[in-house]
Formats: sequence, C-alpha cells, structure tokens
Amino acid sequence: MKAALPTTGTEELLEYISPFIPDEFINEHWPSGPTGGRHRAFSAAQLWRTHLLLLLSPAHSINLLVELLKEQRAWRRFARLSHRERVPDVRMLHEFRARMGVSGLRKINQHLLKPLLGPVVGRPDSIAIIDATDLPASCTVFKKRRRARIQPNVRPSAIAQ
Repeated sequence: MKAALPTTGTEELLEYISPFIPDEFINEHWPSGPTGGRHRAFSAAQLWRTHLLLLLSPAHSINLLVELLKEQRAWRRFARLSHRERVPDVRMLHEFRARMGVSGLRKINQHLLKPLLGPVVGRPDSIAIIDATDLPASCTVFKKRRRARIQPNVRPSAIAQ
C-alpha cells in the first residue's frame, strides 16, 4: 500500500507542503516592526517556516535545528533561506514566537483550515474537530513529592509499650 504523503523529514515532503504555506498572509499580518536598532534579516514567513521544520524534521529542539540548517540544503530551501551562513539564530526564533503568540499561530491555522472546512460549516450533518492546542499540560502529576507523615491513631506512650 502506497502512502498518500511522503515520509516525515524527507525532501519530498517539504516540497509537497511548501506551496500550501500562506507566506503572503503571514507577512501581511506580522510585518517587521521596530527592533530596537537591529535589522530584521528574515521575514515572518521565513521564521514561521523554520519553526515548522521542528515538526517536519528529526530535529526537535531549536538549538539542534539551527545547527543542522547550515548542513541541510533542502531545509533551507523549504524555509526560503538564501545563504548557508545566513540562518536565523535561536534568539530570533524565540523572539518571533513570543511576538506571534498563541493567537497568531491560531490565526494561521484558521487560515489554513478555511478551504477545508468552509463547505461544511453551515451543514447540519457536519462534524466537529477537537483542537487541543491551547489546553494546559498536566505537568504536576508525576513530580516527586515528599511523603506525608501519617499520624498514628493512638497515643505515643501506647506505641512504646
């Protein structure tokens, strides 16, 4: 059985996905703003594509992605980075993500889903898609805790006998 999409992390997948990314929409909604004196070398679409590589490649940390971008020509082509030595650094990617925020990422997702879900929005037999993007993670469940000291039901003198 042949898969509908190429394998994750391959150049074929990046080439397949690239035309669907709304570069104009991203650059229009998040233009280069004031930087405090620094020059923005990359557009919002280039930085978003670079972030998308975290999901589409085996590099699952920004530090590793930045290091591997210099070696991976297909990744740079997908992110539309023109030169091997001119890749975004970790600070740029973190600042971009903070500037965009969760609402910005949600806007891009809604823009991407509009052509898919547009025809079924008004139909009575349509289905709902659950999006768990904004749910808080359960981070306190498996933390090590000190054991609570259990108080005995009897007086200490009764235990000593």
